[in-house]
Amino acid sequence: MAAAPTAGGGVSAAGGGPVTRPLVVAVDGPAGAGKSAVSRRVAEALGVPFVDSGMFYRAVAWLALEEGVASDDVERLVELVPRLRVEAERVFSQDRDLTADIHRPEINDNLSAISQVAAVRDAINQRQRRLADQGVVMAGRDIGTVVFPETPNKFFLTASLGERVRRRLAQKLRRGEQADAGEMEREIAGRDVADSTRLVAPLRPAPDAVLIDTDGVDVDQVVRRILEQVKR
Repeated sequence: MAAAPTAGGGVSAAGGGPVTRPLVVAVDGPAGAGKSAVSRRVAEALGVPFVDSGMFYRAVAWLALEEGVASDDVERLVELVPRLRVEAERVFSQDRDLTADIHRPEINDNLSAISQVAAVRDAINQRQRRLADQGVVMAGRDIGTVVFPETPNKFFLTASLGERVRRRLAQKLRRGEQADAGEMEREIAGRDVADSTRLVAPLRPAPDAVLIDTDGVDVDQVVRRILEQVKR
C-alpha cells in the first residue's frame, strides 16, 4: 500500500531517522468564502482526502432534531458524535446516509446553538484529528486555530458579504432549491456574528495563516496559490 503523503521531518526518533508527520492542510474562513470548492481541489492535487468539518456539526444537529435531543442536553449531544462516520464527502450515522438531510433548512437554529457547546466541539475535534492519519485537507472555521494548530499549512479565505451571498444562492440553485437574496444575506451576516463572537473557538485566522481574499478570483487561482505555499 502506498505511503501517506507526509509533511517535513520532526524531532528524530530514538535510534532512528526523523519523525514524519502526515500532510495536513487547514483551510478556514466564513460561510461562502469558497473553502469547500478550493479545499476539494487542493486535496485532489495533493492526493489526500478532503473533509468538510461542517458535516459533523450538521449531522449532530440533524440527529438531535430527529431524536428530540435539546440543544442544551450536553451529555446526549456528545453521545451522538461517535455514531458519525465521514467517507468521501458523505456522512453516515452507523449505516444510514445523512448527507441530504444535513442541508435541510430546519436544522439551522439547532446548528447555531450546538456549534457553541464546548463538549460537542471537543468530541468532534477528536474525531477530526483521527482522520488526519493518512493526510488531509480540512475546511472549517477553527481548523488552523484549534483542530490542527501545529500544521504549518494554514490558510484563511475571505470574501465580501455580497460575493458570499451570490455564491450561496448559486449553490442552492444547483441543488434545485429556492432561495431569497435578502434572506440569504441576513442569514450569512448573522452567522458571521455568531461565529466570530462565540466564546468557544471563535472564527479568526491563526497568527501564521496565509490570508487569501477570494473576491473576483476564480477557484483555480486560489488553488494554485495554496499549492505553491504548501510545505510538504
